[in-house]
Amino acid sequence: QVQLVESGGGLVQAGGSLRLSCAASGRTFSTYARGWFRQAPGKEREFVAAISWNGGTTYYADSVKGRFTISRDNAKNTVYLQMNTLKPEDTAVYYCAVDTTSSTVVNTPRYWGQGTQVTVSS
Repeated sequence: QVQLVESGGGLVQAGGSLRLSCAASGRTFSTYARGWFRQAPGKEREFVAAISWNGGTTYYADSVKGRFTISRDNAKNTVYLQMNTLKPEDTAVYYCAVDTTSSTVVNTPRYWGQGTQVTVSS
């Protein structure tokens, strides 16, 4: 059974940092693109960042560009999201995802994690 388990969320003051992790089990995703999405209360889920199978290409939403960094460790079947200079508008549930139809982009996620809450206080 495939599982994606996020960790690292929490409460942080504006300007602070958090590092999210998403560990996969049940299947190896080293050849697929992986990404992060988020959903704030009352809003639709939105794309945050994605990374190609070997980490050579990354993509970011404009709202997080320059502040967030996505990375992966295929040996650990894990993807990370380093979030710096956090803002109250970054408050959301963050989900990791895997697109098993692509090695470079996350357009049609096949697997989702359960989400981890990130709350940024002003």
